[in-house]
Amino acid sequence: MNGKWIGVDYGDVRTGIASSDLLGLMASAVGTIKPGGMKNTAVAVAKTAKELNAVGIVVGLPKNMDGSEGPRAEIVRAFADLLRAETDLPILFEDERMTTMEANRFLFATETFGKKRKEKVDALSAELILQSWLDRRRREENAGKQNP
Repeated sequence: MNGKWIGVDYGDVRTGIASSDLLGLMASAVGTIKPGGMKNTAVAVAKTAKELNAVGIVVGLPKNMDGSEGPRAEIVRAFADLLRAETDLPILFEDERMTTMEANRFLFATETFGKKRKEKVDALSAELILQSWLDRRRREENAGKQNP
């Protein structure tokens, strides 16, 4: 489905937001939101998605290194349930293993430290989650075209 997708890296304090281009090829960090509380965050994400004319939302799902889901994944699934109550957009999950570590590595390489780093890591993680989903979707679509 072409159109702008929103990526979400849910956090208890800050939630990172990213957006794709209209063709669904590239993700870009939008920023972070800090409304306080899971319900308020769901409302804020739904509002952001509407303001950006999104066609869907991709939420990062934290998994253990073995692929299993732990307590943090349950929290994110509960957040997604609240988000579903706030919007009629499709809400999908993307494995977010290693995204925060990758975001921190990038910010270290670009010499982004301190408070500036904390503000950017969540938005960059959301960008990485969304880009991963966009890339996987494109690969799956291309594979489907090659094997009719």
